[in-house]
Amino acid sequence: MLKNRSFLTLRDFTPEELRFLLDEAKDFKCNRDIYKKKAPLTGKTLIMVFQKRSTRTRVTSELAMTDLGGRSIVLSKDDIHLGTNESIRDTALVLGRMASCILARVYTHKDLVELTKYAGIPVVNALSDLYHPLQGLADLLTIETHFGTLAEQKVAWVGDGNNVCHSLMIACAKMGVDMKVTSPIGYEPVEEIVKYCQKLGTAKISLSNDPKLAVSNATVVVTDTFISMGQENLRAEKLNAFKGFQVNTELIKHASHDYIFMHCLPRHPEEVTDEIFYGTHSKVFDEAENRLYTAAAVFKNII
Repeated sequence: MLKNRSFLTLRDFTPEELRFLLDEAKDFKCNRDIYKKKAPLTGKTLIMVFQKRSTRTRVTSELAMTDLGGRSIVLSKDDIHLGTNESIRDTALVLGRMASCILARVYTHKDLVELTKYAGIPVVNALSDLYHPLQGLADLLTIETHFGTLAEQKVAWVGDGNNVCHSLMIACAKMGVDMKVTSPIGYEPVEEIVKYCQKLGTAKISLSNDPKLAVSNATVVVTDTFISMGQENLRAEKLNAFKGFQVNTELIKHASHDYIFMHCLPRHPEEVTDEIFYGTHSKVFDEAENRLYTAAAVFKNII
């Protein structure tokens, strides 16, 4: 069903397919040693292309391929000519002859689309300006693992309407989980993506510029960096705009008593206080670990 399909955005997958990948991730988590022995991806090679820095994505992807019996090759921005000294089309045509799958972390999503067009093998989005689908899948797994179900959960996103927000919003919309996004004026998620999620009709997806309103009765509170890679020149402007959007003890009082807090990392103090980040409600490190299991589920089924 999923074999040889690219993983660029969760928009491309049905709720049933996402459910399948979540169940596969759970199975890998419980039976990791068995998968290591079976090694279903023996002889397969993942080429990982990073235009941006990476910690969790690189580590979890390499471990997932190794656990499944495959191997990985890492190409940083200093190792590859992607889109600079060599066209994306030519790079795709070369890598497509040598690998089983390409995982790429890029600046612009259209580069992933072009890679997919010419590679002839599956391409996995390791983060683009629009989406971070591996993170979205891991976030669903984190929520479901803690509460035992996705049903009746209420997610509050506090902060920038960025790529991670887009993927979590799509994931929630597909799986019937209500989500409120609160951002400063001018930093809301892309309107077309919001409308896409709302038109699915399976969950209530709403926007607000009031963090307290968005967090009210939320069972899941999520934030992310206010200043994404490549936006360092906007630091002063964004820090000023995001005043009042820090997740702290005052804001979290409005959430459900049994809330969990998530952040995809790396984290900065302007986004969330130590008390919340390291507190008993925090699931940020479970969330990071779950990236391994969801990566394995994706690789196992598309390669």
